Amino acid sequence: MLRLAWPMVLTNLAQTAMTATDVMIIGRLGADALAASALGVNIYYTPMIFGLGLMLATSPMLAVELGRRRHSVRDLRRTVRQGFWIAIMAAIPIWAILWNTDDILIAMGQDPALAEQAGIYIRALQWSLLPFYLYIVLRSFISALERPRWALVVAFTAVAVNAIGNYLLVYGSFGFPRLGLAGSGIATTFASGLMFVGLAIVVTLDPKFRRYRLFGRVWRADWPRFRGLLRLGLPIAGILLFEVALFNGATLLMGLIDTASIAAYQIAIQIGSIAFMVPMGLGQAATVRVGLAFGAGDREGIRRAGWTAFVLAMCFMSCTALMMISVPHALISGFIDLTDPANDTVVGLAVTFLAFAALFQLADGGQAVGIGMLRGLQDTTVPMAFAGIGYWLVGMPVGVALAFWAGLDGSGIWIGLSTGLAVVAVLVMSRWIRRERLGLLPPAS
Repeated sequence: MLRLAWPMVLTNLAQTAMTATDVMIIGRLGADALAASALGVNIYYTPMIFGLGLMLATSPMLAVELGRRRHSVRDLRRTVRQGFWIAIMAAIPIWAILWNTDDILIAMGQDPALAEQAGIYIRALQWSLLPFYLYIVLRSFISALERPRWALVVAFTAVAVNAIGNYLLVYGSFGFPRLGLAGSGIATTFASGLMFVGLAIVVTLDPKFRRYRLFGRVWRADWPRFRGLLRLGLPIAGILLFEVALFNGATLLMGLIDTASIAAYQIAIQIGSIAFMVPMGLGQAATVRVGLAFGAGDREGIRRAGWTAFVLAMCFMSCTALMMISVPHALISGFIDLTDPANDTVVGLAVTFLAFAALFQLADGGQAVGIGMLRGLQDTTVPMAFAGIGYWLVGMPVGVALAFWAGLDGSGIWIGLSTGLAVVAVLVMSRWIRRERLGLLPPAS
C-alpha cells in the first residue's frame, strides 16, 4: 500500500502546491487580491471538480480489468481513449461557465470590485482545465499499472514552472509584464499543459506503457465504454461536487461576513487541503488495490487493502490535527506576513479557523479513504447519496444557523463543515463494514 500510495500522495501535494503557490504569491499583493482570488478559485473549483470526478472513473475501471486479466491491453486502451473524449466534452461547457465568473459573483451578492478582479484571474486560469483532465486520465492509467512515480516527477516539475511563472508574471520581475492576478492564472495554465505533455511523452516512450498505443486512433468512438465510464463517473463527480460546493459555499458565506474572514478562511483551508492530500492519496491507492482484488475475486485481498489504507490515514490525520493546534502561527506564516499590523485581524481569525480544521481531520481522512475503498468495488452511487446528506442536509444548515443565527460568524461555519464531514465518514465506513458482514464482496476465485 505504501509503495503505491506515497508517489500518489506526493503527486497530490504537488498539485495542491500549485494552488498554494498562487495563494502565497497573490497574498503579497494584499488582502483584497487574496480575497478576490479566493472568490474566483471557489467559482472555478465547483465545475472543475465535477469534471474531475468523471476523469477519476478511469481508475477503478482500469484496476478491475487488470484484476480480471493481468495482461489486458485492448480494454485498458479503450478506457483511456474514452477518458480523453469525456475530458474534452466536460471542458467545453465548463469554460463557458467560468468566462462569466464576475457576473456570477455579483449575482451572489459579492463586492463588485472583488468580483471584477476574480473574473480577470479565472479567465486566465480556466484554460488549464483540459490539459489537467487529460493528465488525470494518464495518471490513472500508470497508477493502475502500479507505476505512479512518473506522475510524481512530472507534477513536481510543473510546480517549479508554476512558481517561477507566478513570480515573473504577477510581480513583473526581470522585465516581464506585471499582470497581477491574470499573471498567476497564465502561469498555472502553462504548468498544467506541461503536466499533460510530460506524461504523454512518458507513456509514448516508456517500454512498459508504449505497447498500449494509447494515442493511436484516439478519434474513434467507443460508445459502450464511453457510457460505462459515465455510469461510474457521474456519481463520483456528484460526491466531489457535493464536497467542494460545501467548502466553496463556506467561502461565499465568509464573504457575507467580511473580507478578513474570506482571507483567513482561504489560508486555513489551504493548510487543511495540504494535509488532506495524504488520505486522498491513500484513498486513490485503495481504489487501485481494492479494484485489483475485486477483479480477481480475492475477498481477503479486498479487506486487507481497504483497512490498511484506512488505518494509515487515521494515524497521519491525528498528527496533522496536533500540528494545527500546537503551531498555528508557523503554518500561517507561509501565506501572510505576520509582522504587518494590517494583517492582525486576518491572522487572529486564521488561528481560530485552524483550531476547527484540526477537529475535522479524522473525519475528513475517514470519508476520503472510505469513499476510495468503495470506489474500488465500483460502488459509487450510494456514497454519492451519503455525501449529499452529510454535506448539504446536515453540514451547511448547521453552519448557516450557527454563523448567522447564533452569532458565531466564521467559527459557526467551520463547526458546520466539521459536522458534515463526520456524518459522511460514519455513513461511508458503515457501508464498508456492512458489505463485509453481509457477504456482498465477490466470491473468491
